[in-house]
Amino acid sequence: MTEFKQNDFDAADFLTKAGLGRHIIQLKPKEAFFSQGNRADSIFYLQKGRAKLTVVSKNGKEATITLLAPGDFVGEESLASVGELRMASATAITACTALKIERQEMVRVMHEEHSFSDLFVKFLLARSMRTQADLVDQLFNSSEKRLARILLIMAEFGKPGEPEPLIPQITQETLAEMIGTTRSRVSFFMNRFRKLGFIDYNGRIQVHKSLLNVILHDQFPDDNAEKPVTLVASSPIS
Repeated sequence: MTEFKQNDFDAADFLTKAGLGRHIIQLKPKEAFFSQGNRADSIFYLQKGRAKLTVVSKNGKEATITLLAPGDFVGEESLASVGELRMASATAITACTALKIERQEMVRVMHEEHSFSDLFVKFLLARSMRTQADLVDQLFNSSEKRLARILLIMAEFGKPGEPEPLIPQITQETLAEMIGTTRSRVSFFMNRFRKLGFIDYNGRIQVHKSLLNVILHDQFPDDNAEKPVTLVASSPIS
């Protein structure tokens, strides 16, 4: 009777170690994983740190599409076909450690290892759901609620385990790009959140669970009219 060798492939182990067609890279804050227009020949798995995905229009305006956290893949467009170009840029916000996987190796392991392809498909579905949620948020929620949601996402509320009390450093300009408002509005909202006790700021932002409760119970006043406001002189984030 022939015995079949049990598949001992470990997807988590694969994503933590260098090997054939993959190697670990270290990036400093503001260093790019890749830039818009580059040849898409690899995919990255973020092990440590935070990063952002941005796109630049023809007239030079930059917009932040999404923020990246440990456990995220980025650069998946490289799987579409050989010769594809990057449609966006991925840049480190904090010091990052990532596994760079060459396209050929990524395709191979997805075809041969079902546990890995299952993991990757789950990530793509989660990314798709996040994109839809971002669109709904942009269409129907006030800019104050959108900012609160971004802060909660950065603090990883709603994920298994304890949320991160301190979120990565991020500029007001980046937050404004992500929620579709101005830097002055972000400054006003951040000061209001701090006065209400939803966040603390002492060099870095600490998000409290009370901000999540306010979002869930829809208690923010509607600010869609974007009325003029009096700004606090000190800026809560740089």
